[in-house]
Amino acid sequence: MGIFSKKSAPVIGLDISSSAAKLLELSRSGDRYRIESYAVEPLPANSVVEKNITDVELVGDAVRRAVKRASVKSRNAAVAVAGSAVITKVITMPASLSDEEMASQIELEADQYIPYSLEEVNLDFEVMGPSENDPDRVDVMLAASRSENVDVRIAAAELGGLTAKIVDVEAFALENAFGLIAQDMPGGGVGQTIALVDIGATMTTLSVLHDLKIIYAREQVFGGKQLTEEIQRRYGLSFEEAGMAKRQGGLPDNYSPEVLEPFKESMAQQVNRALQFFYSSSQYGSVDQIVLAGGCASIEGVDEVIAAKTGVPVIVANPFANMALSSDVRPQVLSNDAPSLMIACGLAMRSLY
Repeated sequence: MGIFSKKSAPVIGLDISSSAAKLLELSRSGDRYRIESYAVEPLPANSVVEKNITDVELVGDAVRRAVKRASVKSRNAAVAVAGSAVITKVITMPASLSDEEMASQIELEADQYIPYSLEEVNLDFEVMGPSENDPDRVDVMLAASRSENVDVRIAAAELGGLTAKIVDVEAFALENAFGLIAQDMPGGGVGQTIALVDIGATMTTLSVLHDLKIIYAREQVFGGKQLTEEIQRRYGLSFEEAGMAKRQGGLPDNYSPEVLEPFKESMAQQVNRALQFFYSSSQYGSVDQIVLAGGCASIEGVDEVIAAKTGVPVIVANPFANMALSSDVRPQVLSNDAPSLMIACGLAMRSLY
């Protein structure tokens, strides 16, 4: 099972985050994508901890519920492993080698690049193009992840009734989906340095893109779970009730000023801090735009708070802005879920371009 498996029949994007199993099925006609179906199914607390699946049965059950709710046509899926679980390296190889020859050569030399024995890892590669310094060689992206990270995702998909045909890397899936957002930016995003900040339930990931390619990535532990826990503590609710109230409303009047506003400030501080780390290690200068993704991006007004704190314009990610929708998809619900579906979207695009 490769990390860059070859394209085949359409696949469903299945993103297993810390808080939900997210499923998305796309089709494509000419240059236009269409959303056929999607579902976001909450996961039981602690079944995924910081992107590691700790209870594959519970996750598989959630995937099965999502599959049923979305009534997807395909049973083939693309899943992704977290960037922190993947080693990627660009190496150069002779351009004259066939794919098979390259695979054998890489296996022979892999121990130079990967600190695990080959029995423990899933390894794949993709030819990126001619090497800048030598026209007779090509740059090859090598990606490796420990087999347990890959196997547990494949198992969760299978328990949910899906076959994992593609195993990707979350960062590459984000890059794919980001290409859709960049279409509406000046110059299609080319020549710009853009910070894609994904604030999920427990993790915040900053990916900085220049010319639509990720040049920097960093994860920190912070997310919407902190808001859920504060609601739980303040109003005496269970974790599930607090999560529901957070999404659907109905909390006392003091919720917004005393709980939500301070959380928005914390989000802005986290984003600002992540950007400072990038600035201190980069030669690209300042960021031109922040694109906010992940479940927390749907909090009303948080884009303005982050823009004020960082001094950088902020937009909320919506990879579906130019897509057609099937009659089963409710536009209002989709626009709320869109920022948290970036990885699922990038995965669902894998077999369509």
